[in-house]
Amino acid sequence: MSAQPSRASSAVPPFDPGDPLGLDDLLTDEDRAVRDTVRGWAADRVLPGIADWYERGELPGIRELARELGSLGALGMSLTGYGCAGASAVQYGLACLELEAADSGIRSLVSVQGSLAMYAIWRFGSEEQKQQWLPRMAAGEVIGCFGLTEPDIGSDPAAMRTHAKRDGGDWVLNGRKMWITNGSVAGVAVVWARTDDGIRGFVVPTDTPGFSAPEIKHKWSLRASVTSELVMDDVRLPADAVLPEATGLRGPLGCLSHARYGIVWGSMGAARASFEAALDYAKSREQFGRPIGGFQLTQAKLADMAVELHKGILLAHHLGLRMDAGRLRPEQISFGKLNNVREAIEICRTARTILGANGISLEYPVMRHATNLESVLTYEGTVEMHQLVLGKALTGLDAFR
Repeated sequence: MSAQPSRASSAVPPFDPGDPLGLDDLLTDEDRAVRDTVRGWAADRVLPGIADWYERGELPGIRELARELGSLGALGMSLTGYGCAGASAVQYGLACLELEAADSGIRSLVSVQGSLAMYAIWRFGSEEQKQQWLPRMAAGEVIGCFGLTEPDIGSDPAAMRTHAKRDGGDWVLNGRKMWITNGSVAGVAVVWARTDDGIRGFVVPTDTPGFSAPEIKHKWSLRASVTSELVMDDVRLPADAVLPEATGLRGPLGCLSHARYGIVWGSMGAARASFEAALDYAKSREQFGRPIGGFQLTQAKLADMAVELHKGILLAHHLGLRMDAGRLRPEQISFGKLNNVREAIEICRTARTILGANGISLEYPVMRHATNLESVLTYEGTVEMHQLVLGKALTGLDAFR
């Protein structure tokens, strides 16, 4: 007896090169509305100028952009209360993907604001700190930064040299932080420092005497992003500047996990933009009398890129569902960050080969995304660190020390 076709088979939609796995079916109407809103904003406000900003090494109008992102609800998007949108983790991830499809620097602005600076205050701060800072940060009226990495201390934050000493009822903060996104334009910095009680976090208004944030220039990656050094020279803070609920590395590492989750999604935005540029180019660029997309080697490249891109998006969505269910572990975030950033870089490099010499031109987004991803590969944990996190989880043996 022959099998009868199911009733559903007649409703199979046509193949969509932009969504070959039909991943849109996994999204709710609200998810799609968030995604489309952020995509539309990025198309209107970022894409027309981003190549010029990147070439000049500037992000002009960053405070205006922050206020607009605040109006969209994109700052502290997955946090609740205090003017935050209270969006799902999946919706926050979709926003990160769309922002990084425009440029990694824009996604970094949002990630550092929401997943690092705001999250630190929201998760570990006092009620007074939350009331003072979070509503204005959610609105984009105040930009925040997060000071953990130091000039000589990267992957080993326990060795940080920045320190805070008690002086009467105050704290006195001294030290330096390096590679700090938003630093030179921030109104508040969350700075981690060594104290007699262990590592503590401090909420530091950037107009406090002794605090400065010189901008770092001469970057060949994340050029449309404000990157700074933080210098604390006898910065005197009141007793209530300390984050009361964070002692030890649990605080900063918890913030980093939240930020890494956004990168799992965001890196796929950079990859998607590069893949789409390569696909469009392959269908229009002619060599040997026909479009290069008709040659087997080019089709093999496009197929492999599409497979890794949409596997990465599926992985990000799975992790988002786990975060929304309260079941996402740090090791799983490392899994996503390691895979997706690594594959995103490979997609960008392969896209560059399809575009040939045009691939190095800022007329196309590919080289810009590729160079940006070199920074994304390093920050929030290098490849090696995430490999060791997974290695320890798999074997039960600690190879860090």
